[in-house]
Parts: sequence; structure tokens; C-alpha cells
Amino acid sequence: MSKVKVFRLAYVDFSAKNAGAMVDYYTHTMGYRITEEKDGVTYLSNGLDHHNIVITPAEEKAIRRYGYQLDGKLTLEEVQEQLHSKGIASSMKIDAKPGISRFLELQDPAGNVLDIFTEMEQTAIGFGNSGIVPLKLGHIAFYAKNFKETIKFYQEVLNFDFTDQIGIDFANFLTCNTDHHVINIVASEETRLHHIAFQLKDASHQYASSDLLAKHGRPVLWGPSRHTAGHNIATYHHDPEENVVELYTDMDVFISELGIFEPRPWHEMLPQKPKVWEALSAWGTEFELDLANV
Repeated sequence: MSKVKVFRLAYVDFSAKNAGAMVDYYTHTMGYRITEEKDGVTYLSNGLDHHNIVITPAEEKAIRRYGYQLDGKLTLEEVQEQLHSKGIASSMKIDAKPGISRFLELQDPAGNVLDIFTEMEQTAIGFGNSGIVPLKLGHIAFYAKNFKETIKFYQEVLNFDFTDQIGIDFANFLTCNTDHHVINIVASEETRLHHIAFQLKDASHQYASSDLLAKHGRPVLWGPSRHTAGHNIATYHHDPEENVVELYTDMDVFISELGIFEPRPWHEMLPQKPKVWEALSAWGTEFELDLANV
């Protein structure tokens, strides 16, 4: 039988103290479009999916859940059976949220709530015509208690590949597709968001995005600089609730069959293989913000 396999991070659902400000940020600054508003919850799309960002009003800011799409080689019932065989509890949800008729709800060892599903409605609302308008939701980084168990969960249960580390046991990068990383698990005594990241098309898009952020009163906190792990050129800023948001381009492409990254002129080694890095910036640039402790 096939293994349980997710192939992309589809959405992030925020609990927001100031939901109106977050919706305004994602529509006017980020360029997302609203597909649906139901029971006070706002669903926003990057262009094709029913939602990639969800804003849920709450008394405290947090991440409510992450949504991952399965490759469809197994039914949800078969997925649930495999999870059960590994001692992982899950609940089948039917018509519980717009855009996804059926999904499994479970928790990773860090306590993050995950929705895993095979199909999402493709509303095809189109890309925004103002704002930053990223190509896609790229990855999330989160602080994780029980981080070693959490890494093991994503590798052995959802079949992610381990790609890189920064420091011993500090930042741990994993992917479920060809992107260098889809999740970055940061060792901690608590579980919370470190940052959320969106892919831009090229360097000119990144320059324009920094100008637009400045016009919206959202200064760049770190960057632009090329990272070591992943080699993506990145900038970071705060959203209205002080969540850290990364905008990046030029990320490494992982070839899982070979265990290497597609060669690039700026790689330190050929072939470039997963390794432990010491620094955050490949260019050696330093910034006022300590990105390791946001």
C-alpha cells in the first residue's frame, strides 16, 4: 500500500485579535483576494484555491491550524487507518469548513493542529491586481516543543525529506516537494509561529515589494540577504499583529532521488547536499533584528 504523503502546504489559519487589520493587510498589502466570509471568518486566496490564508477573530493571536494537501493515492479512510496503526488519533470532518468537503484533523507532537485533505475547491478568483501579489504561500517556520519527536513525525508519518540544519538542533528544514523547505522546525520549550513565508517571482519583484511595504508603513526588518540553508534571497517584516512575514525568491530546488540540490553558481559545493550550517546569511550581512530570536 502507498504511504501517507502530503505534497504542499495549502493554507494557514490565523487567530487574530484585530481581524480587520489582518484582512486589510492581506488584501491591500499582500494582494490576496477574499473568496468567502462566513461566521466572521475570512477566507483569502492567492489566485486558484478557495483559500490559502484564513483569518479567524479571537481574543489572542495564534495559529489555529495548518492545512496540507495529500497526493490522493490513498483515500482519507486509508490515511486514517495508517495513522491509527502508528498510534496517531485523527477525526474525520465532513462539510466542516468552506472549500474543503472532507478532511482529517490531527495534531503533531508539538501541538499544532493539522488539516490534511485530498481536494480543495478551485474557485480561481484570480491573482490580485494591486499589492505584493506573491506567487504562492511557500513555507512556515515554527518553534516546537518536543521538536525531535515533531521532526520524526513529519518524516515518518507525512513522509517529508530532511534537507538542512542551522546549528545543531536549532533550525531543522524539511520538504514535501521540490522546494528546499516547506517547514522549518525550531527547537524550543514552546510551540508558536516563527514566521510565514511567501514566494516572489524574481529580484525585481522583491525590490518592488520592499517599496510597497514602506508605503504601507511596514519597514523591512531583515534583508535583503541570501540565506545559507536554502540559499533563498529573503526579506522579513511584521504584519499588523507582529507576526514575522518572509518574502523570498531564488530558493534551492531539491532532487529527492539524488539527495542533492539543483546546482547553482553560488553553491559552496558541487553537488550541494544537505548539511549543518552555522550562519543565517551566505553574504555575511548583519542586521539590527536578531532573526534567530523573533
